[in-house]
Amino acid sequence: MAAFVLLVVVWELAKLVLPAGGLTIGDTRLLPRTDDGAMPHVWSVLAALGAPEVGGGAATRTVGGAVAQSALFTLVLSLGGLVIGGVLGIALALVMQRFRLVERAALPYVVASQTVPLIAIAPLVAGWGGKIAILGWAWQPWTSVMVISSYLSFFPIAVGMLRGLASPAKPDVELFHTLAAGWWTTLLRLRLPAAVPHLLPAVRLATAAAVVGAIVAEISTGTRGGIGRLIIEYAQSATGDPSRMYTAILGAAVLGLVAAGAVGLLDLVLRRYRGSVA
Repeated sequence: MAAFVLLVVVWELAKLVLPAGGLTIGDTRLLPRTDDGAMPHVWSVLAALGAPEVGGGAATRTVGGAVAQSALFTLVLSLGGLVIGGVLGIALALVMQRFRLVERAALPYVVASQTVPLIAIAPLVAGWGGKIAILGWAWQPWTSVMVISSYLSFFPIAVGMLRGLASPAKPDVELFHTLAAGWWTTLLRLRLPAAVPHLLPAVRLATAAAVVGAIVAEISTGTRGGIGRLIIEYAQSATGDPSRMYTAILGAAVLGLVAAGAVGLLDLVLRRYRGSVA
């Protein structure tokens, strides 16, 4: 809430202080435009939330209702992608910790996978997935969004989990070996509890990546129903008044906060393990 209030204050101060046409020296723009066509007032954006999305309809939904519905659609896909990426990342981290050869072989490829631009991957996933049909179930457009979201959330969880599994002190590991504890017992009693303080920040980072990945995937693949597609639709119609476009951007920001709050529940469940590093 404090961050939102600060953003509103900075936004309105920029409109008040900076020149409406921006500041350009030669071909370089140093300051952005601050007129109502580029930066509407905050109250104009809030007022647009209550306006009907389509004028003249008998039972049309409001802009705020459309933003909320689209944000909920993207939230479900983001959390689904987070779960898929998290399960795959944790599984790979367990295998890499168990077999050092797998870690040396797979970790460079895991890191390199994040250097591929997302906007280039999205059409490939949509194109390949569109040809998949299993037992009568056909690949849906929203499936591509969830897969791309899991692709971005997979990396931080895999790396954070691997670091956490390797975090126990050497004397602690040797003590378990002295007590004839096997790999599975050592994993459950020592490595997993010690990995929690490393895993939670990784999940928070993965949540933000999952939301961003879902929004970009919706834009790249043209998937309808999500907040990403709504931003494009409102931007195309924002010729004279961009307030409607900023309502969709506001919905995307709130979407990120809600997703982060959902991950905060995991923090509460695992609170007892947060001091394992110390």
